[in-house]
Amino acid sequence: MATLELRGITKRFPGVLANDSVDLKVSSGEILGLLGENGAGKTTLMNILYGLYSADEGEILIDDVPQSFAGPGDAIAAGIGMVHQHFMLVPVFTVTENVVLGVEPVGPGGVINIKEAKREVREISQRYGLEVDPDAIIEDIPVGIQQRVEIIKVLFRNAEFLIFDEPTAVLTPQEIEEFFGILNGLREAGKAIIFITHKLKEVIEVSDDIAVLRRGAMVGGADPATTTEADLANLMVGRPVELVVAKEDSEPGAQVLTVSDLVVLDDRDQVAVNSISFDVKAGEIVGVAGVQGNGQTELVEALTGLRGVAAGTVTIGGKDVTHATPRQIHESSVAHVPEDRQRSGLVMSFSITENMVLDGYYHEPYSSGIKMDWDSARSKAEELVEQYDVRTPGTEVAANTLSGGNQQKVIVAREFGRDVQLVVASQPTRGIDVGSIEYIHERIVEERDQGAALLIVSTELDEVMALSDRILVMFDGKVVAEYRGGAVTAEEIGLAMAGAAT
Repeated sequence: MATLELRGITKRFPGVLANDSVDLKVSSGEILGLLGENGAGKTTLMNILYGLYSADEGEILIDDVPQSFAGPGDAIAAGIGMVHQHFMLVPVFTVTENVVLGVEPVGPGGVINIKEAKREVREISQRYGLEVDPDAIIEDIPVGIQQRVEIIKVLFRNAEFLIFDEPTAVLTPQEIEEFFGILNGLREAGKAIIFITHKLKEVIEVSDDIAVLRRGAMVGGADPATTTEADLANLMVGRPVELVVAKEDSEPGAQVLTVSDLVVLDDRDQVAVNSISFDVKAGEIVGVAGVQGNGQTELVEALTGLRGVAAGTVTIGGKDVTHATPRQIHESSVAHVPEDRQRSGLVMSFSITENMVLDGYYHEPYSSGIKMDWDSARSKAEELVEQYDVRTPGTEVAANTLSGGNQQKVIVAREFGRDVQLVVASQPTRGIDVGSIEYIHERIVEERDQGAALLIVSTELDEVMALSDRILVMFDGKVVAEYRGGAVTAEEIGLAMAGAAT
């Protein structure tokens, strides 16, 4: 039985103690769930284990033998593989080309033996239940299949210890269930697995043991067979967390968003949103449920000016914004939380201060004529960082130095930090911890109670059901069902998501 152990791992960055004498152990045939808030030190710890960082103190042992990793190559050679939250794939390469990149099998004359590579990819995928087409182009396959390619990559390199960093953050409910089946198969094959997440229900469902980090230190463990979500949330955050969204019945007012016969094309000029109509009223949360890829992304982009409208109309506050620019829609008191924080929500090389004023830098108090008032910008950023508990050593560090969840909190803080009449939020709590989810949900309800209209698009069915006063289900570009919040079951919505309501 192979064993991987971390002893007394400590890592410091300027102004931050990221890991504080952390001990961790996982063995073959075991799934260890690693929980922690955003900024708790989970990813830093795993980057040390994978050779991306060096620990200031402590040691890594495999089968009781101390290891020294100068880089990921050393960790891979020792049998450690990591599947990152943001996939490390070349979009225009095939599955096979991505899997063997850097370790290509070669034949006579040093020519890459692509036939042998395909055979090995196919053999690994079949052995572990990771069915993929070796010839498929990465950009043409769903996110769930791309994740399988990442897993095949580490197995191709003979990994015995597998690290999964937030593996379900971008998966649909159906893909998550398929992934859990894959995890169980890997465990049965004798792999040792570290499963990093902040989804409490998931870690209880799949883990054999659970370890909890808080502010860089190991604060305890739990037995999945006896622990509860509330117990784990308390360990993670250090206080009781309200896991149920508390809200009164809505009192909808006038229509704020009106969508009529809307048609939107995707990047290939195919119909993605197929003649849909709906409205969102002031003081109301409308949730959109659906399997990813059924037009939700194109709908949100059309509503926020990021994608052209092929037909139909969109009005906000009685004003026709069908062909308005993103800035014009923003100036109509619309907040937008995009589904991809790194591509659409932030400029990753910009500081937190700069990102906090991205959508208002040209207005007072940040701007007077052509001169920026950086003192005002920093003051606002510091206020929002504290209010939204963004874990950072300061507001002048770049967004790309933050964990994914803290990046998400920067966006939510910026968009909710002003008066708005409409909020369009796509995956508002993707990749963030229970304490931050609790806070953001409270703010969403608070915005509703103050009279804003909110359209929430989420692949988290629990989130849609907990927040929504009305629920729309999208399938194949159409709204195929509508329910009152609190008057529908997950099973009913799930059937509609699969097209049963059409």
